[in-house]
Amino acid sequence: MGDAHRIGVVGLGVISRAYLDTLLGHPAVRVTAVADLDASRSAAVAAELPGVEALTVEELLSSPDVDTVLNLTVPAAHAEIALAAIGQGKNVYGEKPLAADLLDAHAVMEAAAQAAVGVGCAPDTVLGTGIQTARAAVEAESIGRPLFASAVMVTPGHERWHPHPDFYYTTGGGPLLDMGPYYLASLVHLLGPVRAVIGASSRLRAERVIGSGPRAGERIPVEVASHVSGVLEHVGGALTTITTSFDGVATTAAPIEVHGETGTLTVPDPNGFDGEVRLCELGDTQWRTLSPSAGYVGGARGLGLLDFIAADGQRAPRANGDLALHVLETMSALLRSSAEGRRIELTTSAEPPVLVPLTAAEEWRGQATRRLAAQ
Repeated sequence: MGDAHRIGVVGLGVISRAYLDTLLGHPAVRVTAVADLDASRSAAVAAELPGVEALTVEELLSSPDVDTVLNLTVPAAHAEIALAAIGQGKNVYGEKPLAADLLDAHAVMEAAAQAAVGVGCAPDTVLGTGIQTARAAVEAESIGRPLFASAVMVTPGHERWHPHPDFYYTTGGGPLLDMGPYYLASLVHLLGPVRAVIGASSRLRAERVIGSGPRAGERIPVEVASHVSGVLEHVGGALTTITTSFDGVATTAAPIEVHGETGTLTVPDPNGFDGEVRLCELGDTQWRTLSPSAGYVGGARGLGLLDFIAADGQRAPRANGDLALHVLETMSALLRSSAEGRRIELTTSAEPPVLVPLTAAEEWRGQATRRLAAQ
């Protein structure tokens, strides 16, 4: 048995607990260190986790006891931390988006290539049974040739539940950059990469009010678009209309629908790992729910990092940097199109990662271990 892959976590905000719940105790990985700009926070987290050391960010990035840096910082810091880790010869797996802007994302990928280290990036929810079952149905031609799709994400804004929501409304935030990666990564899995986009956006409220936590009632400025809509032209010819908004109260629209020549699929929320995939075939009047046929069963945040570690020369990691870069360029192009009022052609592409076979929870929780045993 090879040694467990050593993980150092930078950024101990709300999402870190979900990752730690998945990684702690997994036989293939060992969380060795945590770091946060708030030293008291990292000390408190480390105190709860035997064998985990609280370090400064600089100490963690240079630690010889860290193989991969799990970058859970705010979006504006994603590139800075990733580049610093790569500079120390470490792999990086980060929260989405890959970086707050496209130039920084390119810099991360170029630096990783030069250093011969790996880059992975959320979302990994697309590897669950929801999106993967829908993808399997598309590939099985259950709806015939895909023609178009719709993607809709509408919420009143994260300030209603997040105690420190400022970053959702500054550079690197907004509904598209925050939630768009779930939808766009799913759409690449379902329909392939994007060739060009047309976008429109709005920012009709200058302030938001924090709704929970110690800062409840505090007003924060809105510096980015809070509603973004657009059309995606996929390389294969299908079109997707997408709406992401922090300005709506509710919606009855399916998160994703894929329409083909002989049928339509409704796809569950890509911010979750599972959910119902429903099919209505031409001539039918009823929808039927498809049994899970692909994907990691019982997925949880951090699954993409385990897949990243388990990948070998036979396949690329599924939550990989190339896909994250393409998703980020697609989002950046939508915002640029909105500002410039024109169609934007993309310069990147990413092939859909290999389909995830239906994999029970007990199985995927041991896959990375077997990969280490073979090294």
